[in-house]
Amino acid sequence: MIPEDEKEKISLFTNVQSWGVISMPDVDTIYKVPRVLHEQGLDGLICDRLHINTPPANLKRWDDLVYETEHPQGEVTIAMVGKYVELSDSYKSVNEALRHAGMRNHVRVKIEHIDSETISPESVAQLAKFDGVLVPGGFGKRGVEGKIQTARFAREGKVPYLGICLGMQVATIEYARHVAGLANANSTEFEPDTPFPVIALIHEWKDADGTIQVRDAQSDLGGTMRFIYGPVVTERHRHRYEANVNYLDTLRKAGLVISALTQREQLTEIVELPTNVHPWFVGVQFHPEFKSTPWDGHPLFNAFIKASIDHQKGAKHLKAVA
Repeated sequence: MIPEDEKEKISLFTNVQSWGVISMPDVDTIYKVPRVLHEQGLDGLICDRLHINTPPANLKRWDDLVYETEHPQGEVTIAMVGKYVELSDSYKSVNEALRHAGMRNHVRVKIEHIDSETISPESVAQLAKFDGVLVPGGFGKRGVEGKIQTARFAREGKVPYLGICLGMQVATIEYARHVAGLANANSTEFEPDTPFPVIALIHEWKDADGTIQVRDAQSDLGGTMRFIYGPVVTERHRHRYEANVNYLDTLRKAGLVISALTQREQLTEIVELPTNVHPWFVGVQFHPEFKSTPWDGHPLFNAFIKASIDHQKGAKHLKAVA
């Protein structure tokens, strides 16, 4: 806090009353900021200046957040396998959404960022120590095969997996290659001449007459997402490349659940594995992190962290039995 004599000096040289000089010290969590400012009377000062009559401030919801951050009941470690891990803010929204979900589940979320270019068939086993794996969005070919290896490891190892945007697409490519029998399947973003473009620009997979294969409400929709979202999903979507509708039946027959489609274009928004095949494996084309809040988290992230907690408990149980 600014010492009183320094406040007086600042007041003198700025024509601001000393009680209007507010300290903003560093705090260990941003959720302490409202309480710090309230205790100096900033909220009352602003309301007085604006002639706004308000009841006494109730900061319980902020205090509860601080309590959750300082008193976790456990800790989970999530591997975030991406391309931009050297830039600390590249995945800021995803990082915060994971932490929000941690608070909702009363655990601290430790995030380890792993460069997808370092993931290969020989090195992918390093992911075994994590409680969950998240592959975020990205663009371009660099590091994509590492992300595909990551999705395969999570699928085969029964590790909770959340793929966002490109993370959904690499999960789809991996499943097409190793389960659906579409060897060398890829996205036209990375391999324009791929024999099986399971991910492509929308104009690349329209039918010859210009139409898109349409599915109705009774199609193969459902799975875990119905329990998380209910019958309707409202999220923020942005991507040029989409799951190729011409391969959806092949993927479905191989066991992949296409659990959400856009209402108008019938574009794939969510893919997942049935819970009798994998405890928690979900890929989404949209960006759920943008709708996460500290108080409610986001249903998808909340469920992912819950699955990671369960995976951790299961791993500890196996070690204890062994």
